[in-house]
Amino acid sequence: MEEQESPALAPAAPHSPDTMGMSAEDERAASPRDEEWPEAEKAEKLARGAALKWASGVFYRPEKLEGLGHYRSRETQRNSSIQSRLKSTVQSYLEGVSAGLEQLRSAAQEVQSVCQDLGAARWALLDSADHFQGLQQMRALVEKHVQLASVVQVLPQIFSVQEVFSHTLQLLHGQRLLEAHAELMMVEHLRDDILSQLHLRGLSSAQTTVLSYFSGLQQLNETLAKQLWDIVGSSLRLVREDPVLFVTAVRIIEREEKIDDTLLLEATFLPPGRPKGWRQKFYHVLQDTITGPRFCAAHVDAEGPGLARHLAALQKDIVSELRVVKDLMVQCVPAHYNILSVCTTTYHQALTSHLQEILREDLDKQGLFLLLEWALHVYHSPEMMGHPDLLPEVDVSALGPLMSPELVDQTERRYVVKVKASVLEWMQRTLEVEFKEWFREEEPETDHQGFFQSALPVIVMQMLNENIQVASLINDSLQQKVYNMALEELEAFLGRLREALVQCGKEHQQDRAVPKYYVSYLLAMLNNNLALSNSVSSLHPNTAHREVPASLRAALDRMQKKACQLLLEELLLDLQPLCLQLPSRKWLSGSQLVGSMCEVIDKYAKHFSRVRKPIFTLLLMESELLVASQYLRALMQRKMVCKSEEERGQLCDRLLQDTTQLRELFCGLGLDQSQQSLEAVFALRELICLKDPALLSLEVLGFITKYPDASDEHISTLLDLRGDVSKEVRHVVLEMMAQHPQVLPEGYRPIFSTILVPVPELPFCLRKGKCA
Repeated sequence: MEEQESPALAPAAPHSPDTMGMSAEDERAASPRDEEWPEAEKAEKLARGAALKWASGVFYRPEKLEGLGHYRSRETQRNSSIQSRLKSTVQSYLEGVSAGLEQLRSAAQEVQSVCQDLGAARWALLDSADHFQGLQQMRALVEKHVQLASVVQVLPQIFSVQEVFSHTLQLLHGQRLLEAHAELMMVEHLRDDILSQLHLRGLSSAQTTVLSYFSGLQQLNETLAKQLWDIVGSSLRLVREDPVLFVTAVRIIEREEKIDDTLLLEATFLPPGRPKGWRQKFYHVLQDTITGPRFCAAHVDAEGPGLARHLAALQKDIVSELRVVKDLMVQCVPAHYNILSVCTTTYHQALTSHLQEILREDLDKQGLFLLLEWALHVYHSPEMMGHPDLLPEVDVSALGPLMSPELVDQTERRYVVKVKASVLEWMQRTLEVEFKEWFREEEPETDHQGFFQSALPVIVMQMLNENIQVASLINDSLQQKVYNMALEELEAFLGRLREALVQCGKEHQQDRAVPKYYVSYLLAMLNNNLALSNSVSSLHPNTAHREVPASLRAALDRMQKKACQLLLEELLLDLQPLCLQLPSRKWLSGSQLVGSMCEVIDKYAKHFSRVRKPIFTLLLMESELLVASQYLRALMQRKMVCKSEEERGQLCDRLLQDTTQLRELFCGLGLDQSQQSLEAVFALRELICLKDPALLSLEVLGFITKYPDASDEHISTLLDLRGDVSKEVRHVVLEMMAQHPQVLPEGYRPIFSTILVPVPELPFCLRKGKCA
């Protein structure tokens, strides 16, 4: 049979199963210990529980009880082994405690012995207190002796100070700077040592005497410093000619910097004149040398050529000096000086301030352009800071722009204002020259196709385009500003040109012989306006977005309309004497009035042929509309009323002949019949030719449907022209018109709305007679 062993059996070894029958007296005997050691009580309870669990697991069957003796003997042996180990452990702990107690006993005896010795020493010191007073005096004498001994040691140096001053001054005059500085440091060290000793002993009154004795040091320092700064100020020249002198100056400066650092670290006593800060002074002198008279705006010519020479000189000098710094000066100074970076930054900052000073002047447009080009392009180009001899050590990209974006924008606006003034002046001069040519005794020049033209559009567009192209050399922002300005100025120029046309037209109305070729120059102006309209889109910097602004397009349209209007007015002046003879009995009987009108129209059409086709077609259409409206206006002036049906027939025949002749004329000139307004005369003829007046209402309805701008006055005048319309028929026609109001369709060219009908005279009820 296999033996089963509980995992909790090992920690419960001291409590074997044979202890489970412990008596109550044993428990009471153990209770004081349990009260003193609660952990032991807890451990015992756990052991008992584990033992019970183990026993119940092993002896849960009666046949298992046969092995009880075996288990009892085994647990008894194990318990005996554990007890023996515990006894040996306790025995070793007891022996250690015994040794410790022995050592503590020995230490206590030694401490007691030391206390007795200290007490004896204390009584001995108290007995010897009177003898210490004599030792105090001895100490003072020793200190005084030490001081006198140190003074005696430095007396030869102190007495030779003035001689050293003279020798050092001679060395300085002979530019033997390192030797002079060595002697100067020796004297300074002597003075500082004496002052430090006096400071430690609180003898501040004696310091004044020492400073007075060493007063020559200040003069020597000033002389040495002056020579050093003169050398630093000439450093760019010296590193090329005699770098030894410059290196000597840098070595002296570094010596002084080390002395300053040492004194500042000690921080116990700081001699007068310290820290000197000669390294910082070195940077200041070098920066002052770089930002010398060349960066003074007072000596700069604000005009374009002078400013260009100044900027070119700056470019050449800066590149040359930076090359010297990079190739020579860097080797003469310690690496931590970062001399190339310092010089580059100094040049950059000096140029930034210098350009701002120049921009405060009243620069012309050329000067502003030069500054923008120089700051935005030349400065970073391979000709200056991007020079191959300076790269990659010189990098100004990290220093920021030479001109801030705000300053660039401000300068661009100033440039645009200057360019605008120049463009305005040139355009005004061009306008004056243009109108002077109008009064010449010859026609305007023509192109290879025979169209009239002048140099005005070429001059204007070339001037604007050149300014836009020049601005593009700077940046897109300036180009866009100049482009916007160019469009504004072109629009304003068109306005002034239109006003000049109006003024010229007024002068021509007073004397039609002046200008002699008035019509020809008006036609040239139309061609010029068309050329401007076609070429204005080419000014846009972006070829993909060449849209002409609506305001400029409107200005071009106004200019074209005004020139066309003046031409039509000129045509009207020649037609009016002929139109005034319409209608009349003479005309009705077969006059050649319309033939004369055709001759006038044909003459003007030949003039119109000297303009390009879109304008030519427009002029033909407007001329035809003018002729039609003047013809209709003449018919509606109430000059004639048909007295009989025969006269109405003659009137219809004359209207047919005149209108046909005019229509054929315009068709021959190239104007399609569908584009003509003379159809209104044919329609009016139908109203007059109608035999039955009762049908007039239907005929008039068709007429006003076709020509909705015809008013009641127009129809009434036409009815009067017939001479056979009764009041009742007139009333019916006008009533029909009132019931059928017309609306002008979109795209309709009005013809009757421009014709004013004279007011009929009211009949006077009294007979005419002489005044009383």
